Amino acid sequence: MEDGEFISKTQRKKQMHDVQSLGVALTKLSPEQLARFNLPELLLDAILEAKRHTTHEAIRRQSQWIGKIMRDMDVAPIAAQLAALNAPTSRDTALFHRAEKWRTEILADPSLIATFVAEFPSADAKAIAILVEKAKAERAAERAPKHYRELFHAINDAVRKAQA
Repeated sequence: MEDGEFISKTQRKKQMHDVQSLGVALTKLSPEQLARFNLPELLLDAILEAKRHTTHEAIRRQSQWIGKIMRDMDVAPIAAQLAALNAPTSRDTALFHRAEKWRTEILADPSLIATFVAEFPSADAKAIAILVEKAKAERAAERAPKHYRELFHAINDAVRKAQA
């Protein structure tokens, strides 16, 4: 009890489970990503050891060990850094929306392919025109939107290359 605060056993257990879940999330990262976290050596070794385990029980025990190590740490900066690593950036979201907008406009008016290629020179006008026709045929036949997705990928690649 700190400063007269009472924390119930249930609340303490929830906090420990949250810390352990954060540790499990760290085990899913690559060694290069882990290096950016500036973790204590003991915790880093435990995380890398967890990656080597294959059986469910061994992974569970190692996760508990990682949670125990992290209990005495300030995990807020680690959680914030992990959230930032996993969250798409606003730039990525904007590029995604831009590609979606172009796809919608090109499908509505195929003459915009020339405008798109002028703005994004890495785009293949012929391939996009073919995908537009196939996507329209798919939609008319009420088939799965395979070419619709391929059109998006072609447009998205061109948009991202222009922004790189």
